[in-house]
Amino acid sequence: MSEGPQPGEVWDYPYLWARQADHGETEGRKPRPCAVAVLVRLQSGQTAILFLAITSQRPASDRRAVEVPETERRRAGLSTDQPLWIILDEHNADRLETSFNLHPEARIGAFSPRYFTQIKQAFLTAMKQRHSRSVRRDDQ
Repeated sequence: MSEGPQPGEVWDYPYLWARQADHGETEGRKPRPCAVAVLVRLQSGQTAILFLAITSQRPASDRRAVEVPETERRRAGLSTDQPLWIILDEHNADRLETSFNLHPEARIGAFSPRYFTQIKQAFLTAMKQRHSRSVRRDDQ
């Protein structure tokens, strides 16, 4: 896949939780809404894509997460019947061009640029402070 997700978009993606990876799992159990956090051009010319899971389960108090306001849930094509959170303390890293997990029809919607800027800043801060664990999905 050579074209695809852009930062701020929400895609169905088979997210692999860090706890599942720790137990030897290599595939996400089901597609779930995920926010595209960052695209990074690699020296190889390929693009790394970082996904943040969106969950309806209230995160434990020791987790880094941001609640998604109802207006942003609606804007991104997500459920408005229940609270949702974007998890910041872990993420999946995949390769855009070679991913077996990305499908063009999996795009759900997008957050507003203003809201996404807040999410991106919080995520980058967590990464700088080494509070966001990467789960590699690119088989590299």
